[in-house]
Amino acid sequence: MLSIRKIGIIGRTYRHLNRYRQILTIFFKYGFGEFVELLKIEQYLEIGMQMISRQHREQTERLSRAERVRMAFEELGSTFIKLGQVMSTQPGLIPIDLVNELTKLQDSVPASPFDPISDVLREDLGRPVNAVFASIDKTPIASASIAQVYSAVLLTGERVAVKVRRPGIKKTVEADLEIMMYLAGLMERNIEEFAPHRPVQIVEEFARALERELDFTIEATNIERFKRQFSGDETIHVPRVFREYTTGRVLVMEYIDGIKISHVARLEAEGYDKKLLTKRGTDVTLKQVFNHGFFHADPHPGNIFVLPGNVICPLDFGLVGNVALKHREMFVDLLDALVHQNISDTTDVLLKLAIWDDEPNRLALERDVAEFIGQHLYKPLKEMDLGSLLHHLLEMLTRHRLRIPPNVFLMIKAIATVEGIARRLDPDFDIITHATPFLRRVKLARFSPFRIASAATRTATDLGRFARQFPGELLDITRMIKGEKIAFQMEIRGLKTLLSTMDQVSNRLSFSIIIGALLIGSAMIIATRIPPLVFGMSLLGIIGFAGAAIMGVWLLIAILRKGRL
Repeated sequence: MLSIRKIGIIGRTYRHLNRYRQILTIFFKYGFGEFVELLKIEQYLEIGMQMISRQHREQTERLSRAERVRMAFEELGSTFIKLGQVMSTQPGLIPIDLVNELTKLQDSVPASPFDPISDVLREDLGRPVNAVFASIDKTPIASASIAQVYSAVLLTGERVAVKVRRPGIKKTVEADLEIMMYLAGLMERNIEEFAPHRPVQIVEEFARALERELDFTIEATNIERFKRQFSGDETIHVPRVFREYTTGRVLVMEYIDGIKISHVARLEAEGYDKKLLTKRGTDVTLKQVFNHGFFHADPHPGNIFVLPGNVICPLDFGLVGNVALKHREMFVDLLDALVHQNISDTTDVLLKLAIWDDEPNRLALERDVAEFIGQHLYKPLKEMDLGSLLHHLLEMLTRHRLRIPPNVFLMIKAIATVEGIARRLDPDFDIITHATPFLRRVKLARFSPFRIASAATRTATDLGRFARQFPGELLDITRMIKGEKIAFQMEIRGLKTLLSTMDQVSNRLSFSIIIGALLIGSAMIIATRIPPLVFGMSLLGIIGFAGAAIMGVWLLIAILRKGRL
């Protein structure tokens, strides 16, 4: 198991100094030298860094920052490629332009020799390879950063695909994760621009995702769950898993001999019905999302095969998504509000669906929603590109610092990817019209007798629990108050301003009373000619009048400074 805490601590010991320097050097090579300086770690760069040609740096600096990140990840290898792929599913954690660029990362690396792979098979199967397989092709049919896939035949005669985790990959991943965690911590502390994107959280999420991907028993469970979901559906075929030969490092499943759905010319040449394939392929994804809430989160063309009879066969179930019923219903409400061009409802659903740290400005968001609807929704549904629409919607949310939950984003991304595949097979395909029955069923399901009864039962249960627990909890609170274990602090917003105004008013009133008293008293003193006299007038009276005049001018100036009499 990959330990986040272990990674965070060990990362500070620089146990993997050579790899650490290599990572920093590659980031410098792709024009991120200023970040290396901000992190205060340039002392760990190799002296040979100066050998990176100025011409190369000038070439890379002409590219966008997102493109340079993607190129750096590709050169850094398997763990960083996987990190990029995970980051591309987190639009709330990184900018949308970087999300789009990281989706281009291809997880394909040179194959490892078969001998170490054979050792893994023997260790995990608990017997020699020839005691399980009648034959196994030593050249892999697919080679990725985490695993390699081989064609084999079981002793029972069944042809299978054998997915084997690369030897030593877990140690390599842990070493890179230690460095990632340390760099992420430095970014969060030293670079203000990166702090809102939570680099430490990204690495933690990545570690969890990678841990799941390293365990092939999880992928086997995903495949079996899909198989149960589509049991009896003849339009889709989910490969069989051979559990008796499957372990954490080895996955043995039915070999699929089909045509990739992206090979349109071959499908046409062999007589497949492209319109039927478009309909069935879209239905498979819509059923996963709206009927089951458990879906294949990476349905790119290389992961979808076509079998005889226009049957759809998805592969590679390492990345899946679970989307709760309430999020499915909110997504349907969002599409409904957008299609009907309802600005207020669209804003309401977005605020319910999204996550934020600081409450957004609703008026500003409504203004942007109105502009968004004006740009995208005033056209026939057939001409609408759902993928582009959802992409621009995510950009708008990012501007308002709103984050879509990762599984909702994966759902949106899966639907948009399938729409792109469908348009390649049938340029006239209208996914929104095709999805309408699914959306209608989700909306109507809210009013089903079962849902209403279930909601009523749940509410009654909650009320009963509250009625039972509240008296005891209230008594506990009363005891804590009596024991002075609870202190209440009340703050009335705006009270300071009110008190300040009242002080000002009372001071002016007091000032005015004093001035009036001085005038009346001085007049009485002068009238009674109380000595000493100056020019026949009482000196005390003159002093009183002078003091009243000074205070009056002072009060007038204070009032004029405030701009109000």
